Amino acid sequence: MKPAERNREPTALKTAGSGDPLHVTGADDILTAVGEVLYDWSVGDDTIRWGANVLDILKVGALEEVSTGRSFGAYLDPSNLSSRHEAVLNSVAQDEGSGVPYQVQYAFLPHKRPEGVLWIEDIGRWYGGASGRPVRAHGVIRVINERYEREQRLAYLSRYDELTGYFNRSQLLLTLGDVITNARRLRAPAAFLIAAVDNFRAINTAYGYAIADQVFAGVARRIKGALRDGDAIGRYSGNKLGLVLMNCDESHMLVAAERFLTTVREGVIETDSGAVAATVSIGGVALPRHGNLVSDATAHVQEALELARERGIGRFVAYASSPERMAARRENAARSAELVTALNDRRIKLAFEPIIDVKTRRPAYHEALARLVRLDGTIVPAREFVPLSERLGLIRLLDYRSLELALGVLVSTPEAKLSINVSVATTGDSDWLARLAATLTANRSVGERLTIEITESSVIENIAETEHFIGFVHDLGCRVAIDDFGAGHTSFRNLQTLEIDTIKIDGAFAEDLPNNRENQVFVRALVDLASNLGAETVAEWVGDEATAEILAGYGVTYIQGTLAGTAVMQWPAEAAPSTVSNRS
Repeated sequence: MKPAERNREPTALKTAGSGDPLHVTGADDILTAVGEVLYDWSVGDDTIRWGANVLDILKVGALEEVSTGRSFGAYLDPSNLSSRHEAVLNSVAQDEGSGVPYQVQYAFLPHKRPEGVLWIEDIGRWYGGASGRPVRAHGVIRVINERYEREQRLAYLSRYDELTGYFNRSQLLLTLGDVITNARRLRAPAAFLIAAVDNFRAINTAYGYAIADQVFAGVARRIKGALRDGDAIGRYSGNKLGLVLMNCDESHMLVAAERFLTTVREGVIETDSGAVAATVSIGGVALPRHGNLVSDATAHVQEALELARERGIGRFVAYASSPERMAARRENAARSAELVTALNDRRIKLAFEPIIDVKTRRPAYHEALARLVRLDGTIVPAREFVPLSERLGLIRLLDYRSLELALGVLVSTPEAKLSINVSVATTGDSDWLARLAATLTANRSVGERLTIEITESSVIENIAETEHFIGFVHDLGCRVAIDDFGAGHTSFRNLQTLEIDTIKIDGAFAEDLPNNRENQVFVRALVDLASNLGAETVAEWVGDEATAEILAGYGVTYIQGTLAGTAVMQWPAEAAPSTVSNRS
């Protein structure tokens, strides 16, 4: 290849004469607007020719200050990891005739810029002489401060939580993994703790999310101040902090946890809405004894935290192996798999339990209860799988299936009247409500024959959401019953606000009613209240005539239980009863 070919330069950078500024006709103003300037660097004599807008871009006082590679380099931050000089003169590439591209990023420190550093992206191509080594380079430099700050921000957020400034979950777990590895290799004890802000939902509700964030950040700062050098803290999840304690055995973990509990409890968090008191509950796990892997450590520390919360607020529990818990966990896993398979195989069915008029003893309607039918034909009552499905987040799928089956019966059987149970999760589920509305809008008579039962606990959890749910189903023509009333703490004022159609009295009050004076007083008062509110009443778990006669005397509308009839797996309800209990 001829040397002349090696020294080719793009036409756009040709200049009128030596020392003249670089020009791309009509483009200088455009380049200035986008923060760019062209340059041509002659490596041999170290001279640089710049575009006419160089002073506007680099913020230097005179062209002479950057007219050579050396003078330009004097403005570079000494901590730069790269520069044009490095990219060109230290390149290991050889120019084969078309030049060698380079792209570097570095900090430029102009004296005339009070804001400080300019971050530069330098993109160009160098050309070699006869030896193939650099003799000339030209390209464009671009000011990228906004992009650099954005990239730095993203890099920061890849490791740190924006609210607290401490590790995010990913970085926290990476640190935990490194500590576990070192603990195994060096036989050095360590600990992993999770501290959860108590009653965080209540703080959100009382003060708003912005103030709750300030409370969480304040708790994090307090705990960080109680950590030793070398320990790590990060945000594990919404209201939880993860703490990695180095050189910490189980006895030291207890001391540290008590220190964290105290430092949070014995002060208030200052927020924009004033001082807020906070406490934390903490679970801890010793490493590597109870956590050889990150997955084991996180599972065990979560279990310890749950136990701490069960004991009350502001408590600490260290994980300890429990054969009973392991057996229960295996049983839950087996039941979970069975439930998912049953849902997929459509082996979730309905059983129909009569609710009868206490005076006429004729069925008024039937409660549709979920049943799981095993492959061998065994029928599993709801009480054995519904609580687990709630813990595992499967309850909505069960509610969808129950709704589908109940609507099918109501549409195909005009004389059928049913009630179905929905969980607290479903009362706020727009998809479930949309499915209900789609059927009832097309067939209003179905809605008139359907009662939706919600539990008292779901009412307590979110009054506003429950009120919206009841209004929605009322608009569709359905009735609403509150189930298991008396087991919780719903106020009588809430009953009036929510416009409940039917109150189902918790079955515990019907058991031994003829001999229990306190239950008699409660049931009588509740029936009187329901009557004043225009609501009907259903007494659950009624198993004998003596109880039924007392309830009738109080004015109870309906009864449900073994006296009324057991649940059956077929419709109509007169089919042979199943062997499962009628209590859900």
